[in-house]
Order: sequence, then structure tokens, then C-alpha cells
Amino acid sequence: MKTVKLIDMTLRESESLKKSGLSFKEKLEIVRVLERLKADVIELPALSGGKADQLSNRTIASMISASISAPVDITNGSISETWESIRSAKEPRLNIIAPVSTVQMEYISSKKAPAMLELIREKVSEARSLSETVEFTAADATRAEREFLAEAIRCAINAGASRITLCDTAGIMLPYEFGEFVSNVRADVPEMQDLSLYVQISNDISMAAACAMAAVMNGATGVKCTAVPSGYPTLEEMVHIIQVRGNDLDINTGLRTTELARAVDQLKWILEPREEVNASFSNLTLGNGVNICLDSNDEIGEVVKVVRQLGYDLSDEDNAKVYEAFRRVADKKQFVGVKELEAIVASTALQVPSTYRVDSYVINSGNVITSTANILLEKEGEKFRGVSVGDGPIDAAFQAIEQIIGHHYELDDFQIQTVTEGRDAMGSALVKLRADGRVYSGSGISTDIIGASIRAYINALNKIVYEEA
Repeated sequence: MKTVKLIDMTLRESESLKKSGLSFKEKLEIVRVLERLKADVIELPALSGGKADQLSNRTIASMISASISAPVDITNGSISETWESIRSAKEPRLNIIAPVSTVQMEYISSKKAPAMLELIREKVSEARSLSETVEFTAADATRAEREFLAEAIRCAINAGASRITLCDTAGIMLPYEFGEFVSNVRADVPEMQDLSLYVQISNDISMAAACAMAAVMNGATGVKCTAVPSGYPTLEEMVHIIQVRGNDLDINTGLRTTELARAVDQLKWILEPREEVNASFSNLTLGNGVNICLDSNDEIGEVVKVVRQLGYDLSDEDNAKVYEAFRRVADKKQFVGVKELEAIVASTALQVPSTYRVDSYVINSGNVITSTANILLEKEGEKFRGVSVGDGPIDAAFQAIEQIIGHHYELDDFQIQTVTEGRDAMGSALVKLRADGRVYSGSGISTDIIGASIRAYINALNKIVYEEA
């Protein structure tokens, strides 16, 4: 029986699914849900050029065991930077995306056919020098010249690609037409007979799932999907078809179907549009649905109201410190957003003596070993060691700390971002722990994002210990 691979693009398509963008915590939750479902491959978003995306991808890649794929635009993407962001994954792969129709080659990439072939050869070869598994995606393949498409695929295979994806970007083919198209491509390029062939089909005329099944019947081995509707076949649609007709067609899927409905509901909740942050104006939405913009004209009462809405219950003294820091930031820029306000709270509110101090830490992680953390903390002159394994280096580190303190606190939020640029960029981590219904935030900064995360956790922990004393 043939197993149809389902490649999930939910994170890759997250910008279209949630206009306000995803926090690091939301990205991690999505990936963990998809990993529990046993999606064959999880595709991450393309790097946008900032260090924050690289840090996010690197952390996600190191924390899960599922296959990770990262897309690279053949014209503008950086293969080396993308690889660095996922190389710690257990099964990393690079996905080189190239337009192959005449219109897209000329108007998107400003390339003629010969130049595009040379670029495909160059970029796939570069990717193969870094990654054992390289995928080549032929964008707008259904509108490409048949001979050129075959030559482009051969070129990619000869350069080292072992996965080929054919895209119906226009999404206007009928199932029998797309099935015939896939059959013709396989006939034109006999070199791909033993390689994995995926399809990515737009759902413009609501036939993407049917076209995907036609492709499977004509030799495709995998289908690109999203967990929630996003203009492509969904996991639920593909699973339903396979469950109903799988025995007749001699196909199945490795997806954990018993958890699918609950997982999709969870992902819909994360991704559904909610009034929270307006990226253009740094708006904050309060519980009554009223949008506000925090700026230098806002009084302390309005700022404290927003701080409470974010989950912080601060003393009058701490509220005054937060407002003072807020005014310093607001005087220098037009608006203050949610993330900036949370950073202000973490760095100014409830500054307490350091009950626990980080003495040293050793983290072991890689794509072929289980992540471990060995952490030494100092408390009142006495040193305590915690050793733990985890689902990635940061998870292992947090569990090692919990082993030392003998208590588990709910991780309400976890964010990372860059502070400076360059190879030695500083990373900032924000950790929010919940204890007895209150939220305590801590921040840490380091060129080592794991070290920053550990310090942020300890910073929040010290606030809890101080309050409980």
C-alpha cells in the first residue's frame, strides 16, 4: 500500500493566515501540534532578512524531531543563512523555489530561460553542498513551456535535488488535466522516476484536493497542505479522501488521524484573526474591543490599564517605574507596541534581590542526539546542580532549573528577538511565568540565545521567590 506524504505549509503561509504576525510562542505551539499529528514534513517561513526569523527557526528546529523544510527564493533568498537557521534539526532540508513559466521568470526574476537554468544549477548545487536533502520547487509549473520545465527539473536533479515539487500556481486546472500534466512530466523526465514528487495546488476553483488525488494516481508521492484553509488543500480534506477511498486506491497516510479534528481546532484558535496588534500603528486592543495607541500623550492610568490587560498585577511603585520608562521610550518614537511594553515591564518592574544566580550551564544539542542541560545555580552561597533532557535545548534548560527549585511554574509566554545586527548579534529573551494567578516576567540578553533564555527564566523566578517570601 502506498503512503501519501502530507507536507504541512501552515507556518510557511502564516502571514496570509494571521495578518498581525505570529509570536514565537504561537509558532512553537503550531509546530508541536503538527509534530503530534506526525506531519511528514513541516515547512517553516522564508527568512525575511532579520535576525529574529533566524533565531526563531533555529530554536524551533532544535526543539522538535519532525522533518523541517525551509524555503529559499532562488532570486532573493540566502541559502547559507537559511541553512544556518535549520541545520540543528533532526532532518533538515532546503527547498529552492524557482519560477519556471515565461511570465514569472521575466517579471518576477527578470531572467530569460537560459539564465534561469544556470541559476537553478548554481543554487541547487550550493544547497546540496550544505544539506543532504534538497527540494526543488517549480513555481507556476502548469503554465511553463513543456520542454523548458523538463529541462529545469533535469538541471535540478543533476545538481543534487532529490525532491521535486510541481506547482499549479494559477489553480485553474481540472483534476483530469492536472493528472495528465503530472503524467507527462514524469514521462518527459525519466530521471525523476525514483525521486519523491510533490504537488502544490492553489484552490482558486475549489478543486485543489481533487487535483491532488489525480496527481497521486499518476505518480505523485506527496501533497502540500495547510492545517487550516489558506488557498491550498487542507489536511482534513486529504485525510477524508484517503479514509473513504484509501482501500480501493491502495493508499494510506501516516498522519495521526484520531487527533486531527482537535488539532485543527487548536490551530484555528491560534491563527484566527483577533483584534490584538495593529502593526502599522502599534495598537493595543483591550478586552472591551476598543483599540488604543500608546504614545507620549497617554497618562499613567491608561498605561496601567493596558499593563493589567496583559496579565500583570503590579504594585503602585512598580506601575510608576513602568510609566516612567514608558515615557522615555514614547518620547523617542511615535508609538509604543505590545512587545515593547512587555519588555519595559520585564526590565523595570519588581526589581528584586537575586535569590538564585546562574553560575554555569552546559547545553548539548544536535540533530542526532537528545538535548540535555547541565545547570549550576547559586543560592545564598550554596550551589545546586540540575541535569535534565528535553524537547530541545531551551526546554531541557528550563526543566533542569525546575529540578533544582523543585517546582513547576506555568510558562505563560516566551519570546526571543535580536537587539543588534551582525554575526555577533545580541539576542534578547522574555519569559513570563504564572504563579498563583499572577504573571511574573523576566528578561535576559546575550549573544547566546539559550543563555539569554536561562537568565530570563531566573529573573522571573527571583521575582516569584521574593513575593512568596
